[in-house]
Amino acid sequence: MATRTYNFDGIVGPTHGYGGLSPGNLASMRHRGAPANPRAAALQGLDKMRRVHDLGGCQAVLPPQPRPDVRWLRRLGFTGSDAAVLRRCSAEAPDLLRAASSASAMWTANAATVAPSSDSGDGRVHLTVANLATMAHRSLEPPTTFRVLRRVFASAEHFVVHEPLPAVPPLFDEGAANHTRLTTTQGRVHLFAWGRAATGPDPQLRFPARQGELASRAVARLHQLRPEEALFWQQNPAGIDAGAFHTDVLAVGEGAFFMMHEAAFVEPDALREALAARLGHELQIVVANSAELPVAEAVAAYPFNSELIERSDGSLVILAPQEAWQSDASRAFLQRVVAEGGPVVDVEAIDVNASMNNGGGPACLRLRVPLTETEASSLGARVTYDAALDGELRAWVQRHYRDRLTLEDLSDPELLTEVHTALDELSEILELGSVYDFQTDPSAPNAS
Repeated sequence: MATRTYNFDGIVGPTHGYGGLSPGNLASMRHRGAPANPRAAALQGLDKMRRVHDLGGCQAVLPPQPRPDVRWLRRLGFTGSDAAVLRRCSAEAPDLLRAASSASAMWTANAATVAPSSDSGDGRVHLTVANLATMAHRSLEPPTTFRVLRRVFASAEHFVVHEPLPAVPPLFDEGAANHTRLTTTQGRVHLFAWGRAATGPDPQLRFPARQGELASRAVARLHQLRPEEALFWQQNPAGIDAGAFHTDVLAVGEGAFFMMHEAAFVEPDALREALAARLGHELQIVVANSAELPVAEAVAAYPFNSELIERSDGSLVILAPQEAWQSDASRAFLQRVVAEGGPVVDVEAIDVNASMNNGGGPACLRLRVPLTETEASSLGARVTYDAALDGELRAWVQRHYRDRLTLEDLSDPELLTEVHTALDELSEILELGSVYDFQTDPSAPNAS
């Protein structure tokens, strides 16, 4: 059966801010400590979803997670009421409070890795929740992500949601930000990119490599992929050191189209040959070299972190961050992509600056899930985007989000109460039921 790619965007959370929590993410490091506007950021994310929908793409949403994560802080020895925990942590370990308050679940490209039913051995859609174990603030996400995805993809007839891999160094897994599925009439390939080797020492890097080769191979097995349809390729250590902490900073693909920077992978020419051998002449690969687009500018402008929107006629539109269009070299590269023909027919720039300030472009904000019409109709919550849901979500944001948030505000117990109140209401809007710990544990201390 024919599939369409559904883009599951994370709704920007009420504690969206600039904690500077990700070494190797240059934008995050650069904006550390800046005041944020969570309300504007969330509305900006909804604007992107609306544009994807209007362009003919299939759009869906995933909810934010409760932050600050007071349960996690209690595991680290902070005791008393929620307010006491927040005050003490702010005074003694402010870095931990920033980690516990991160709204990073908004970048759902890291939520999981996905294989469509057409590719898996049992004919079901497989999703493996990423363990995100390389960064403390992101390692808090998997338990809630697992519950949310199990609720959304609840039909055992159509879906399998796998728990995260064990959170140990050889199995560090960063989700779909390091995975691309390419298809032609000749075949299909799941391209798994990795930075941490299965054996031997890791390359000496300025910044940490995040994705483990063993993790990628484990996900391929869990998804029951055919060996000839899985390709495992190493990220270029120089690209990681330049700020490409995930592969999708320097490469993106959809269907029979793939564009990448020459610094994205080791032996890029060999990768092109391997893909062409498996997928044939229909596959279009566009490569930017460093003379055309310096890697530093590619990382700053994020043209490769654009979202490829599949329209109903099969053509693609590149939805690029406005920063990619404002850069002369980046804009010229994107214009070349369109001029060369193939499935990409247009480029459109969009403002996702609140996300970009933390190193997340349009592609970071979405998890791609290819679904048949039957599978899409079997989703277990109200997450498919339409005008009615858009209106309700915008009104919800206006009611519950602050228009200014600083790092000092994270210790305010009223913020925690506001977040829980907002997520309780959102659970009803999205028909999710009780997916959050604070909704299910009556013994949890209160914020007094």
